[in-house]
Amino acid sequence: MDTIHIKDLVVNYRVGVPDQERAKPQRLWITVQFSVDFTEAAKSDNLAHTIDYFAVTQLLLGFGEGREWRLIETLAVEIAELLLQGYKPLLVSVQIKKFIIPEARYVAVTATRPLNV
Repeated sequence: MDTIHIKDLVVNYRVGVPDQERAKPQRLWITVQFSVDFTEAAKSDNLAHTIDYFAVTQLLLGFGEGREWRLIETLAVEIAELLLQGYKPLLVSVQIKKFIIPEARYVAVTATRPLNV
């Protein structure tokens, strides 16, 4: 199995349990890992046979517009399901880092979902 990584994509989404935390977008870092098979892409050297990571980043950069979440867990699962539906990897893992606790470097959650064929 092969892997595509998008590491620490910086986005600004409205997320948080208290209303005041969701009042304005906050900086989050998203890491995505796709498990895929590079066989066809390697043979053809054609983007159509793999996942267009530029398209994924553009999708995620705009995903939070006009939306909000209370939990980063919910956000991670929604992103994982969106990427499974749109890109059909064998497996996707989405990690979200949030910088809300001053005494911690960050808090993070990871959602991992397989493609259900």
